[in-house]
Amino acid sequence: MVAATPPVLTSQPVAGFDAAELGTPDSEWAAWDHTFPPLDLSRCREMIVVAPHPDDEVLGVGGLMSKAAAAGIRVSVIGVTDGGASHPGSPTLTPEQLVDARPGEARRALTTLGLDVDPIRLGFPDGGIAEHEDELARALTELLSGGQGTWCLTPWRGDRHPDHEATARATLTAARRVGIAVLEYPVWMWHWAHPGSTDVPWTRGLGIDLDDHTTELKKSAAEQFTTQVTALSDHPADRAVLPPHVLDRLLRSYEVVFA
Repeated sequence: MVAATPPVLTSQPVAGFDAAELGTPDSEWAAWDHTFPPLDLSRCREMIVVAPHPDDEVLGVGGLMSKAAAAGIRVSVIGVTDGGASHPGSPTLTPEQLVDARPGEARRALTTLGLDVDPIRLGFPDGGIAEHEDELARALTELLSGGQGTWCLTPWRGDRHPDHEATARATLTAARRVGIAVLEYPVWMWHWAHPGSTDVPWTRGLGIDLDDHTTELKKSAAEQFTTQVTALSDHPADRAVLPPHVLDRLLRSYEVVFA
């Protein structure tokens, strides 16, 4: 697999873009006349999904996971952090309370998708994965196994969120060590990129079409992340991390992965 050159991050401490801005509207993506070659799920016998934070796995490839489980493919999830840094300065929930809440939201979301799985929790610091990248690569090397027919899914290495990119690099390192295939799923790319953006490896893209039932399951799964999709209070630090305009881009009737 040829590595794509990741975009240059800005000096923002959380991400290489302004998540508070509206970003690229979903209508712009919907109007893009582009078709990706379909992902052939019949070639997969086991799927291991690595998520930097509880919700990334659902937002990125929740539909694919649901389709895989329905097809009898074994699906497992590795949660790198427990998401304690989603609301810095919140007067309502402390980081410790978020750590207690968010993994439960992930379990309920996966159940909604039809998966009987409890994510493996690694407990790395939310917002600090890059500082523990080698340690994460070692942990993933011990957890990843399989061989031909085993797919490992990780966020795209150019997603412009430092935790996503560090998770991707560590996952790619571990997967090379154990010899399993990797697919990368974008999450925040849909926010900052535009159709045809030259710093996105579109030629590596594979599409997953979701039927109406699976699309609705994914939407219902996303609703389980109540600490993220609703405001905790009227305080500015308690605003929803995933407001409707962000979810619109992530809960469409198709998903994309980069091979």
